[in-house]
Amino acid sequence: MLLWVLFNITMREAAFVRQNKDKWVKYESLLQNNRVLSPEQLSDIYVELSDDLSYSKTFYPKSNTTKYLNGLASTAHQKIYRSKKESGNRIISFFTKEFPSEFHKHQKQLLLSFLIFLGFTIIGAFSAASDSAFVRSILGDAYVNMTLENIANNDPMAVYKEMTETDMFLGITINNIRVSLMAFSLGVLAGIGTIFMLMQNAIMLGSFQYFFYDKGILWESGRTIWIHGTIEISVIIVAGCAGLVVGKSILFPGTYSRLKSFTMGIKDGLKIVVSTIPFFIIAGFLEGFVTRLTGMPDFVAILIILISLLMILFYYVYYPQYLLKKSKNEPGTNSI
Repeated sequence: MLLWVLFNITMREAAFVRQNKDKWVKYESLLQNNRVLSPEQLSDIYVELSDDLSYSKTFYPKSNTTKYLNGLASTAHQKIYRSKKESGNRIISFFTKEFPSEFHKHQKQLLLSFLIFLGFTIIGAFSAASDSAFVRSILGDAYVNMTLENIANNDPMAVYKEMTETDMFLGITINNIRVSLMAFSLGVLAGIGTIFMLMQNAIMLGSFQYFFYDKGILWESGRTIWIHGTIEISVIIVAGCAGLVVGKSILFPGTYSRLKSFTMGIKDGLKIVVSTIPFFIIAGFLEGFVTRLTGMPDFVAILIILISLLMILFYYVYYPQYLLKKSKNEPGTNSI
């Protein structure tokens, strides 16, 4: 019986180490390579290491894992009290280093958010193709009638010219940030609320695009709408990722208590949402000041769309992976 108990403890410790090893190695590298870390980064590292150390002390008090974590936590503690005042480039550091260096952890949630959005977009287009009344039920009679009138007047994208540039820029930006915050906050419903938000926006997009396809102006609408829509839709998907991160923290806490996991999920999700704000500002600027220029040459519109797409893919997909590989290749990292 005693051997069985010891075996169980050993297996649980191995699982604990396996689940957290990458994080510990990363923190060890950050603490030992004389990097300039902000007080908030040091605090976050210390809190997480302290939580892991507390767990290890409880279940494996005399193990090498506990000794290792105790050393790391002590190093973090010393650095906190040696660190200087926070520098003035805190915001720049967040967007260029802090956030992207952590976002690689959430690539699966980002992919899932994209697949959910894509799936419901296809459903929206299929529903619009199957039922002529579906578009009106989603977009509203007023919008559909106005667009039909604009098409008849040979200016189908006139809706983007009705408001002044500044009013449209501010209104669209604020609304997009609101949608982003809702997608994130509804993650507290185990991710179901976030999926509902993605569904709403995706079905609207699918039916919207099919409506223009049905009227024979898909290209004209697409090259105009996606000038701002490339960033806008992409970042809504990123906001959906934030909500799914929160949902995952509730459903799959791992070795953490559910409350601790939820707290970490909220913090990570909020960082993701904050990262989207500059992109929503760019999207709002494009919609307010550029999209209305419907007479611009096609190659200019396509260039803006491609640059927008590359910006999103670089910042949320390539750059986090690049920073991860860079940190793994740096010398001075010891194994557990």
